[in-house]
Order: sequence, then C-alpha cells, then structure tokens
Amino acid sequence: MGRYIFNLPDIGEGIAEAEIVVWHVALGDTVEEDAPLADMMTDKATVEMESPVSGKVIEIAGEAGDMVAIGSPLVVLEVEGAATKADAPLAETESVEPEPEAVSEQKLPTRPISAQTAHASSGEAERPTNSGEKILASPAVRKRASELGVDLAEVSPAADGRVRHADLDAFVTYNAAGGFQPAGRKGRDEQVKVIGLRRRIAESMAESKRNIPHFSYVEEYDVTELEKARTQLNDGRGERSKLTILPFLMAAVCRLVPEFPMLNAHFDDDAGVVTRFGAVNMGIAVQTPAGLMVPVIHDAQDRNLWQLAAEVVRLADAARDGSASAYDLSGSTMTITSLGPLGGIASTPVIHRPEVVIIAPNKIVERPMFVADGMGGERVEKRKLMNVSFSCDHRVVDGWDAARFAQELKKLIESPALLLAG
Repeated sequence: MGRYIFNLPDIGEGIAEAEIVVWHVALGDTVEEDAPLADMMTDKATVEMESPVSGKVIEIAGEAGDMVAIGSPLVVLEVEGAATKADAPLAETESVEPEPEAVSEQKLPTRPISAQTAHASSGEAERPTNSGEKILASPAVRKRASELGVDLAEVSPAADGRVRHADLDAFVTYNAAGGFQPAGRKGRDEQVKVIGLRRRIAESMAESKRNIPHFSYVEEYDVTELEKARTQLNDGRGERSKLTILPFLMAAVCRLVPEFPMLNAHFDDDAGVVTRFGAVNMGIAVQTPAGLMVPVIHDAQDRNLWQLAAEVVRLADAARDGSASAYDLSGSTMTITSLGPLGGIASTPVIHRPEVVIIAPNKIVERPMFVADGMGGERVEKRKLMNVSFSCDHRVVDGWDAARFAQELKKLIESPALLLAG
C-alpha cells in the first residue's frame, strides 16, 4: 500500500490560504475518485474539493474553522501502489507521486455551504431515537454533529430522510441566530463555533466598525406616486421581472452620482487615497441560509429599470443557491441593503469596506399627512411613506454632502416623472 498526499491547490488568484468549512470525510473513510473531501472557503467563494484518487483517509489537515495554506497537505490517502519515502505526520510528509494539478477557479463548483447537496460518506449507518424512529446519517455527519454538540434527533433531514451536512449547517446557522423556543420550554446552553461565511461576516463587520467613523442620516420619503407608477409599469410588464422599489432607488442613485462622486468611492486606509469611480457597481446585500452576501450589479448606470430588476432577481437567486461567480461577488463601489417588510422605521447599516456609503430603504407604511389641496389650502390624505437610512464614512463624506444627496434623491423618488424622463 502507498500514501497519496493531496495538497490544497490554488483555488483563487492571489489566495494564500483557505478555511476548512465542512469535512465530507472522516479518518478511516474509504473514498472513490472524484468524491467530495471538504469545502474550503476563500475571501471570494466556497469551493468543494474532490479526491483525485480512490483510497482510505488516514490523515486530515485539521478541523472545521482551521486555515490551510495553498500548496500544503489537505488529506493523506492510503492507496494501492508503492510506499512513500517516510510515514511522517501530515504536516511533514512529502508525496512521491505526482501532485494533482491545480484546479482553476472556473472549474470548481462554488456555492454557499447551506445550499449544497452534501455527499454521504461510505458506511452510512442508522441509530434509533427515543421515539423508536431511526436517524440516517453518515459517519462524517455524526462525527461533526458530536463535535458541535448537536443532537441529530433535533435536525430536520432532507426529503429522503437522511441527515446530511447541509441539514446540519442549516440547524447550526438557525440556532446560532437564536432559533425558536416554544413557550414554557427551556433550551439547553450550547456553544457554536463561528466558522465559514459567518466568520467572514464577523471579521468584515468588526473591521469596518473598527476602522470607519460611521455617521447616519435618515430621511422620510413620500412614495405614494412612485408606488402608483410602479403598479402601472408592472401591470404591463409581460415576461419581464416584477419591479420592486429597489430598481427605482438604484436608478435615482445612479442619476445623482456624477453630482456626488464622493459617495461612489473607495477609501484606501493604508495609502490614504480616495478612488472615485465613474461606473456604479451596485452591491445588493442578500440574506442567504449561510449568512449575508453582497452580489454586485456591474455598470448599474447603464441599465434601465427592467434590466436592474432582472439583475436583482438573478443575483439574489445565485447568492442563495451558490451559483454566483467570483465576478458576481466582487467589485462593488457602493451598496444598498434592504430588509423589505422587516425594514423597520430606521436602520444604521455597517459600511461595506472599503466603500464609503451604504443605503438602506426601510419598510413602507401608510400614514395621514397634510397635502396641498390645489386651492391654497391643505387637506389630510393617506400617503405611503418610507424612511431611507444612510451610513457614511466621515473621513470621506461630510454630513452636509450626505444631507444634500438625500434631499436630491428625495426629489427623484417623490416625483417619478423626473426619474422616468431621464
């Protein structure tokens, strides 16, 4: 028997290391060629690593959450063939067989962990629950659940009744956010390791708040006329994507960027340089089962309302099902984040560093307002109102500039004829 050392290939330009998010194998598992070994996360994507050979797993490079350098051993397999030079530990061994070719990023499937169809290891077993039912899960899933302190009986399985890594990921993500506890029932204490996309989000948010002096500005917008125009356009949309309020907001922002270039910018802390962009690459914050992702509408200024709406739908779906490319997830110059009907009355979003502004439309509410009656007086009328919140980097954007931008945006949003005329 011999040993085959699978070194972590270069899975992204400029990437020096990747994080182990999920193991699909455990020590002692027998794997076939092309079987999944582990999911590795870089700054840009999550990549499923596949075994280049068939063999038995005898060493692995750590546990979920550990970082592995590009080119260093990820898995050691016992294979049919010649023996190696030495039977050294994983970090010290050198393969005497040719190393597998580095796999290009385009050839590697990338998708959020919780959206994956996890692959079961060989030797799947079942164990009885207290209710007498049997839980189907692979040894790798059982081992990981044990390490996380998760009772598999509490995890909802896939449609075929088998608990897979994706089901475990969904359970951990849900309970890390608080989960749901029925009235009168006390939940148990548990520790959940912060790994993968959740750790990336935590690091990014902490870095943004630590380095950027945020200030917030909130303005109220009367969207009654805009909602009428949106309804009329949707009634005749045909096969085109339904217009939400986001495409209108994006189109208005793009219209104003030439007048407010300091908002469509990046600030390089180290170099002390602000780069103002001519093109508007609009990031849209999307909540996925694995956490928050920010796909990007490139050259948003060149797209009409229908094109913007179609891109919002495409990118949101791609982020949630894991099909978004590295290009889709990079290059934003400013970001819009919306919680839709959960948007509250105001928010203080964290800037997507190195950007200098993030815009957050809040939910639309109906309230009575005084409006002109056309005869020099006023009358009370039910209107649709929406607050829009802005968080800005005070090193680059002055409060005066943010307020002026918000007011100019208000003119376009409250008078959609001005927006549509352009």
